[in-house]
Order: sequence, then structure tokens, then C-alpha cells
Amino acid sequence: KNILTKSSNIQQTVFLIIRLLLAIVFIFSGFVKAIDPLGNSYKIDDYLTAFGGIWEVFKPLSIVFAVALSTFELVAGLSLLFRTHIKITSLLAFLFMCIMTPFSLYIAITNPVSDCGCFGEALVISNQATFIKNIFIFLIALALLIHSRNMRPLFLPFAEWSLVGVFIIISVVISMLCYAYLPLIDFLPYKKGVNIPEAMSIPEDAPRDVYKTTFIYEKDGVQQEFTLENYPKNDSSWIFVDQKSVLVSKGYEPPVTNFSITNELYDDITGDIIHHKGKVYLAIMYDLDKTSEKGAKRAEEVYRRAVLNGDLFYALTGSSRDSVEAFIRRTGVTYPFCESDPTTLKSMIRSNPGLILINNGTIVDKKPWRRIK
Repeated sequence: KNILTKSSNIQQTVFLIIRLLLAIVFIFSGFVKAIDPLGNSYKIDDYLTAFGGIWEVFKPLSIVFAVALSTFELVAGLSLLFRTHIKITSLLAFLFMCIMTPFSLYIAITNPVSDCGCFGEALVISNQATFIKNIFIFLIALALLIHSRNMRPLFLPFAEWSLVGVFIIISVVISMLCYAYLPLIDFLPYKKGVNIPEAMSIPEDAPRDVYKTTFIYEKDGVQQEFTLENYPKNDSSWIFVDQKSVLVSKGYEPPVTNFSITNELYDDITGDIIHHKGKVYLAIMYDLDKTSEKGAKRAEEVYRRAVLNGDLFYALTGSSRDSVEAFIRRTGVTYPFCESDPTTLKSMIRSNPGLILINNGTIVDKKPWRRIK
């Protein structure tokens, strides 16, 4: 009897750990998506663009999908944590992983996007690592589903539904607030306190990318591969055919990359901005067709104050020059527009427009357009 009791206790402890582990994964994944719904919608956009065809029709609904996904994950995780509707929740978590696991295998093989986005900007992992992670979560979800038949609820049905309703409201409210303003926690590379020149630099002792180079030579109709150490550089009987380079190990990559600003004369003024001794205001408008005109007009007031104070002010956009001129005519703004990569602009601030204040190369403030005064 004691042996059976001990075995039962061990089993209960194991499944408690499994339930809590699955709950933590879902809560973390849902929370980091909920606090950055716009970033999550960008990732969904990337998927829909990569798949092409009829999938691109759904791009206007990206933000809806983003909020729905984060809400499902967060509610599922909280339900697992508090053991509300444990049988239904375990089943839904398992079915979710039945979809995501083969999907992650597909993206691991085809690489339609650079990373899966499953943990937002908080934890960026490769597509291959995502598949391995999902296999592990799938097995945990399966084990919990089997065990859930023996688990009793902690609350009465009314209390369970009430808790689920509260979980949904909390998740949606978080997403809406972070969509209207900025993420509660900024995981972006251009967060407050970052010195851009330092974030762009590579330390002298930092590891570099390591490549394996292979040379293909031909002799008497037979091709053979050589390395840098043994290729026949002094043997004219070998004829060079091809060269291949394969990345063996990834070197250090600075937090800020691909940051470049070009003015209307197509001059690169990136250095002038990040090394400026004083304040620089950057109004970020990655796509003028999606930019709030009300927000753009609010930025005009900041621009006029900046001119009076001797500060620099630039609007950065990825839109064409024709779009810029049409936007100026519609809104009447007078600040200068410069060109930058739209993907980089999206990673600078989750607002369109958004205002970033740089002082001596360091980001000291970020504001969504609703808080621009």
C-alpha cells in the first residue's frame, strides 16, 4: 500500500510539473505577443506574403489574427495554471500543437521567414530550433491530455467560466492598449537608453563569421573538391570550375544593423544624425499610406519647436518620393522627409507615426502619435 501511495504521489508530482511547464510556455508566448500586437501582425504579414496567392487577401486582418492568437495562448496558459476547464483546455492545447508542430517542420525546411516569431521579440529563435521546441511541447501536451481525464476541477462551473471571461478581457485589453500606445515592455533593439553608435559597432575581439571554402577543379574530365590548404594552385593541369563557401559558425552580430538614412538629395546622413551633439527628433512613418495624418500634424508642432531650439528633426519613411509629395500636400506638414528601410523603421517603434528623441546618439524617449504634443 505504501509503495502504491508513493508511486501515485510521484505521478501526481510529475503531471503537476508538466501542467505548470505547459502553462508557463503558453503564458509567456501569449503575453509577449499581447504586449506587441503590431509586431505580431507584422510577422503574420510576413507569412502571408511568403505564402502568396490567396493568402495575401487576409493581410488586412493581420492585427485581428495577432490579437486572437495572443488571446488564445494567454487564456490557455492561465487556464492550465488555475486548472479551469482542464479537460477542454488540455484538448485545445494538444490540438493547437497538432497544427503548430507540422507547420514548424514546414518552415524549418522551407524558411519562408527568418524566424517563427513564436515568442515575439522577447526571444528570437531559429526555425529549426522552433521545430525541436514544438516536438517537446507536443509530447507534454499529449501527456497532459491523457492525464486530464483523472483531474478534478478546482472551481464550480460558474466560477470556471467567470475566470475564463476575466482571462479573455485581460488579454484583449492588454493588446488594445499596447496597440494604441506602445508595448508595455520594449524588446526592440531601439529601446530607451540604447546608444546607437555603440549598438552598431563590433568589438575588436568579437568572433567573426567562419566559412568553409571549397574549390572544385577538373583534370582529365574528373572533378575534385579541394580546401584552401590543399588546392592545386601551382598545378596548371587542374582547371578551376567553381567555388563554394558555407557558413560554419555565426560571428557576433551587433544589436542594431541596417540602420541607414538618406536625405532628399540621396546623401547618406546616418553619421550626421547618430553622432550629432544635441537633440535629434525622428518621426517614424514606415508607410505613408498607413500613417495617421492626425499624428503627422501633431509631429509638425514638435518640428516647429525643434527649429526654434536649434534641434534637428527628420521624418523617416520607406515610401516613395511621389508618396511623400502627395502626403505633404494632403497634410500640409513642412518637416523634411528622409528615406530608410521600412523593416528597420518597424523595428524602431510600434507606432505610425511614432516619435523618437535622440540625444548625443542615445535614444532618450519614444512616443506613439497619440502622445505627441
